[in-house]
Amino acid sequence: MKDLEKKILQHLKARKWDNLRPSDVAKSIMIEGAELLEIFQWENLELAEVKKNKEKMEAVKNELADVLIYCIEMAVLLGLDTEKIIRTKLSFVQKKYPAKLMKKNTSKEPGTESTYWRIKKKYRKHA
Repeated sequence: MKDLEKKILQHLKARKWDNLRPSDVAKSIMIEGAELLEIFQWENLELAEVKKNKEKMEAVKNELADVLIYCIEMAVLLGLDTEKIIRTKLSFVQKKYPAKLMKKNTSKEPGTESTYWRIKKKYRKHA
């Protein structure tokens, strides 16, 4: 991860973009995220269907790369250790949503109150 962070920092410095405002980078993350979401607009394909669709997969790769690059740019500009913040968050999520509980209580039915949403609501009230 450190090599990737260094490469992105070099990319930013080479273009004199190493002083971007965090708000501008955050906006770019959301704009690229919207472009990623647009690939699925008016569809609700299952994972296997997306994987089989070469055109869709290519579009996902391109937009996902944009999102990830901007996210890493944000971390680099703010002096954050990308790997550390991801590991810390994953650890928190593993405790918040225990795999054993999530496996047996996952609902695929849209609009149903899953264990995930009950836990999420509980945490939001106390945040």
